[in-house]
Amino acid sequence: MTNLTVVQDVAATLSRLGVAAERVSGGSLIARSPISGDIVGRLTECTALEADEQIERAHQAFLAWRAVPAPKRGELVRLFGEELRAAREDLGRLVTLEAGKILSEGQGEVQEMIDICDYAVGLSRQLFGLTIASERAEHRLMENWHPLGVVGVISAFNFPVAVWAWNATLALVCGNSVVWKPSEKTPLTALAVQTLFERAAAKFGGVPEGLSTLLIGGRAVGEVLVDHPRVPLVSATGSTQMGRTVAPKLAARFARAILELGGNNGAIVSPTADMDLALRAIAFGAMGTAGQRCTTLRRLFVHASVYDDCVSRLKKVYESVAIGDPRRQDVLIGPLVDKQSYQAMQQSLQQASAIGGKIVGGARVAPELGDDAYYVRPALVEVSSQDDVVRRETFAPILYVMKYENLQEAVRLHNDVPQGLSSCIFTNDLREAEYFLSALGSDCGIANVNIGPSGAEIGGAFGGEKETGGGREAGSDCWKGYMRRATNTVNYGSRLPLAQGVKFDI
Repeated sequence: MTNLTVVQDVAATLSRLGVAAERVSGGSLIARSPISGDIVGRLTECTALEADEQIERAHQAFLAWRAVPAPKRGELVRLFGEELRAAREDLGRLVTLEAGKILSEGQGEVQEMIDICDYAVGLSRQLFGLTIASERAEHRLMENWHPLGVVGVISAFNFPVAVWAWNATLALVCGNSVVWKPSEKTPLTALAVQTLFERAAAKFGGVPEGLSTLLIGGRAVGEVLVDHPRVPLVSATGSTQMGRTVAPKLAARFARAILELGGNNGAIVSPTADMDLALRAIAFGAMGTAGQRCTTLRRLFVHASVYDDCVSRLKKVYESVAIGDPRRQDVLIGPLVDKQSYQAMQQSLQQASAIGGKIVGGARVAPELGDDAYYVRPALVEVSSQDDVVRRETFAPILYVMKYENLQEAVRLHNDVPQGLSSCIFTNDLREAEYFLSALGSDCGIANVNIGPSGAEIGGAFGGEKETGGGREAGSDCWKGYMRRATNTVNYGSRLPLAQGVKFDI
């Protein structure tokens, strides 16, 4: 279908997904495809008053949904997963068209949604509490987990649907309602997902109105969601700057925050590394999604003894990797999302050059795809130190490469940035691997051995430390973030002993 214009492709894909044409025409919010820069939709934006009304409606939906047994709530998510399975190819294609990912990445993102649905369905029968030994005779001490309320989700353009699913599926089986404010750069995929959810809800029957709500709009709509007293939890994905704005507002009203913010992810290549394996992982980690993942590899520390071999081989990959229309099967690198991202990349490369960085790549390519489409050759930059430009995350395919002499030095440099999301080491030395994973090693929320920093599975908790925000989503015990804990004591005896031996006889 690459013979279709992007505009035609988007229209046909939306139609197959069941999104009515009138929902993407006539509004003030302009949706563009980074593939060509063409306008592919004009959506009606939600006003602040409408957003407030939608949140109130979501609160009423929560009051009803919390009374539904958790396994029954899981059935709704199962039905949604079935809708995603049926729409996987089309929804994945829409991700490609709107976010610029290659087809396999777009469909992979939808598969991630399907996987988290399966996870959440199983979880719906495992929302367990604890029974705790009481110090008092004939007493039972336990804890229960209860639904929290309206869960707000603010997602970013680079994972326009999967991040919502990480949050929404868990929130729903935990008994909450969900209000989603997608990126204004990727509203079409959000509309499609909402359409699929509504289809699943119709099959389920009896879903309270407003259980899953979509707020289309810009920053003002997001501010309503963050400030609203009916929203006890907001999960926000975006820049560290965004997190600095959102977190204090939530804290001021004692609401919870799940923050997934900046990543400046590093990899260490040791003398014992399997170089073929490392190069494949580095290439995807640094260039996949045109460098627009929060887990993109941005810093590479290579041992002096293997530096020349590693870097020379990487340069060949950088110079030859296929860049172009992401709908084509032979393309590995699609476009940057917009002009702003391109300009930020060029500014960082200029700063790197000013400090003596040796740059391969970075130029704009594929002019035939449109004046408003921003394709670039990924940049590999050799630097001798970790200056400010290296310590700052640029959301583009720039990989800074540095040489190191010993592992302790490499780990120190690796940790010496404000961000702390994902990290990895390539080594066949067990001691090096264990050191990297220990408290003395990586300070990131994700630390891998012989695998790149990208491509996390939904079974493990996803998130990072420091300026990454500290949030955790997806697997492990992340479900607890969407619930409130109640500690309960039951006295099934006839006496009233007090804890800690306190005496108060009357």
